[in-house]
Amino acid sequence: MIQLHDLQFEPFISEAEIEEAIAKVASQLNADYKDENPVFLGVLNGAFMFASDVIKRFEGDCEVSFVKLGSYEGTSTTGAVKTLLGLNQQLKERRVIIIEDIVDTGNTLEEINKILKKEGVADYQVATLFFKPEAYKKEFNIKYAGLEIPNKFIVGYGLDYDGLGRNLTKVYKRKE
Repeated sequence: MIQLHDLQFEPFISEAEIEEAIAKVASQLNADYKDENPVFLGVLNGAFMFASDVIKRFEGDCEVSFVKLGSYEGTSTTGAVKTLLGLNQQLKERRVIIIEDIVDTGNTLEEINKILKKEGVADYQVATLFFKPEAYKKEFNIKYAGLEIPNKFIVGYGLDYDGLGRNLTKVYKRKE
């Protein structure tokens, strides 16, 4: 059990399970993007650990960029996604792989979709470490999902609760 701010969290996903999920996603990306030069677009802050680990396992040439979007306050989404740090790279006619820590409602993906359409990308796919199918409300294809999980609030491995917990190597769920 751990305490972050006013909430308690209990162990949920082990380091070994996370490693296995990363290896699965990286293997799929290596097969699908062999002999290509995709742009990995990491979504900050949460995806920094997953992006690093997946990109280290990518066997071909690639480029890396980041955007920072925010929609959470405390343990729930506000529903409004704000761009906090925009693109600094030309993506016209490029193949892009969006690297997300977690896909729940899909609101962040909707905002990224608008950005990428405006940029004129050739195509894009979504790679996420965690996917919450129960919470997902959008139509975007989630091609690469490390782990499908129930709609619980989690922290660790890049995910936080009001700034705390991103550095944890395991994932914890909120104690109910």
